[in-house]
Amino acid sequence: MKKIIAIQADKINSINIKTDTTFQLVLEAQKRGYRIFWYETKDLNLLNKKVIAKADQIKFFDNSKNYFKKINKINLDLSKTKFVLMRQNPPFNMDYITATFYLEFLKKTKVVNNPKSVRNISEKFYSINFLKMMPPTIFTENIQEIKKFLKKNRKIVIKPIHGFAGKNILFIQNRLNNSSISRYLKSFGTVMVQKYLPGVIKGDKRIFIINGKVCGAIQRIPSKGSILSNISQGGTAVKTKLNLKEKKVANTIAKELKKENIFFAGIDLVSGYLIGDINVTSPTGLPQYKELTGINLAKNFWDQLENLK
Repeated sequence: MKKIIAIQADKINSINIKTDTTFQLVLEAQKRGYRIFWYETKDLNLLNKKVIAKADQIKFFDNSKNYFKKINKINLDLSKTKFVLMRQNPPFNMDYITATFYLEFLKKTKVVNNPKSVRNISEKFYSINFLKMMPPTIFTENIQEIKKFLKKNRKIVIKPIHGFAGKNILFIQNRLNNSSISRYLKSFGTVMVQKYLPGVIKGDKRIFIINGKVCGAIQRIPSKGSILSNISQGGTAVKTKLNLKEKKVANTIAKELKKENIFFAGIDLVSGYLIGDINVTSPTGLPQYKELTGINLAKNFWDQLENLK
């Protein structure tokens, strides 16, 4: 099989090469002699029993304002590629789901992450399998249940189950505003509601899982006055180590994700507790880890992927 990799992602000119994990992955793949083709979900077609992507062949350049060059555009038969990487950003919506159906049709090409697994694992709802490792948590769209939970826990955090990048997260203490919460639930439907962990002001730990193994972590510190650690929300990445409790939680989840055919994932812990985010659609953080430690986990990624049977 030819050394061809197809990347399913967002617009290529939207990349921030300093923080983008996909960019790290394609640079390493290119060093290994792969030709890289880039397409968006809108470019997928099923024609004559083949999954065809209208894709651009791309040459990438490190440390440059002009970080890519389009070589040519072709109708790429994805069955002729060695790997397809699903790397478009959330939200996980019907467009995302439709793309998984296209990619599931591929029988010999390795798709990362497995499209059926991506479709079946809701990034927050999947955490119900690990409730013992989480702060008190409920899932609901019932305002009365949220009120009961607030009364019991006094300070809570509410997150849309299909939210991403720290967006639309609410911190509530003591009282609910009925009208605003009703509007919120009408907009987002089912939400995850958790007891607030004071340790969040010290940040969370993003842990990287590759092929069922915990490979490293960064700590993300929120900006002053915020509880949001996401880099996209102003958080700052710092070097960290995992303690015994964090390792136990991370390894338990890593083993389960491997059973689910998830090759690459990121999980987030606060004060040693899983806070519900199990990122399987487009995990991020590798550039920050490399900058802090000097270790390029993209090499680990490709070493593991190339040796998969």
